[in-house]
Amino acid sequence: MRDLSVRHIQALVTGRYLVRPTAYSQPGSLLVGFHGYAENAEDHLEALLAIPGIESWHVVAIQALHPFYRRRTNDVGASWMTSLDRDRAIADNVRYVGAVVEQVRAELSIEGPMAAIGFSQGTSMAYRAAATSGHVFNGVVVLGGDLPEDAVVGVAKGFPRVLIGRGAGDEWYSAEKLTMDIERLGAVGVEPETCVFPGGHEWTEQFREACGRFLAALQVGVFPR
Repeated sequence: MRDLSVRHIQALVTGRYLVRPTAYSQPGSLLVGFHGYAENAEDHLEALLAIPGIESWHVVAIQALHPFYRRRTNDVGASWMTSLDRDRAIADNVRYVGAVVEQVRAELSIEGPMAAIGFSQGTSMAYRAAATSGHVFNGVVVLGGDLPEDAVVGVAKGFPRVLIGRGAGDEWYSAEKLTMDIERLGAVGVEPETCVFPGGHEWTEQFREACGRFLAALQVGVFPR
């Protein structure tokens, strides 16, 4: 096995995403969503459409590039990455997200703010979308997942506004991780809003209401970029 070497080659992979345009005729804002592990774009879109005031936003739910069958149900879920070739997967995902946002902006009239939102494993992608996708985001909303180091390394002051949600009983995203994320965001000039609610690793009405208030504030310019 001493002659074994690991090599890589780029391959074309087709991604999929769902678009729900705003209910209003005027140019809208854009919310770009990233689902959790083993979820799919449909799951995430359903969660996003329950946010109060979401009718005034164009909503995009991006599905991760690595689908698989869920155990027991045989439904298809997806994962953003694993530890294998992680840095390469991050670069692939960031290019993918940038291309989706570019295409959506070309198709829709986006004159309002843009925000990224992620749940669980998707929180890392929401942070990366705002930091490294090549598009200007005005806000980031995350639930049940931590801030990846690569999203803040070398980032100058001016990172978008952030809302962090955590269930008080969430064992995956602990209180210690929340404290660490607050400190790391503070290092790039951001004092995030937080919403700690009764519950676990899940969406709740209390968090959705906090999302609605945060997104509404972005639209009226309370949190200018």
